[in-house]
Amino acid sequence: MTEKMTIKKLKKHLGTEIGLSDWFEVTQDQINDFARLTKDEQWIHVDADKAAQSPLGGTVAHGLLLLSLIPYLSRNSMIFSYDSKMMVNYGLDRVRFIHPVQSGSDVRNRAVLKKVEKKGFRRILAHIQNTLEIKGQKKPALVADCLVLFYN
Repeated sequence: MTEKMTIKKLKKHLGTEIGLSDWFEVTQDQINDFARLTKDEQWIHVDADKAAQSPLGGTVAHGLLLLSLIPYLSRNSMIFSYDSKMMVNYGLDRVRFIHPVQSGSDVRNRAVLKKVEKKGFRRILAHIQNTLEIKGQKKPALVADCLVLFYN
């Protein structure tokens, strides 16, 4: 899409699903890399033998790893195809980690546009509810209300 981003165009999508990503596998290598990078090497993430004996039945991804995947999983959202000078993460209003994601699980993001507002000259703030679904599970991994600031 090469249309210019406007608040009027965004408001047409309020309350609607604006993106459903492809499935994405969360691998043990990704979990290990995230653990090393963040220094959060708790055994439930990196010790397969010990985690297999836990109620979780195996290693699980860090909640913050899953949260950090949202921008990648949202890259094909239709509102991000509007023409703007740039967009930045502005913050999070609410995050809930609901269900653990075991290593090797597939996840995808379902995004719904909840609110848009003018935020000064040539800036638009979008409130997007993201639900990270786990293939084969009824409960999602997380629900996060992310704020994205568009500069026009």
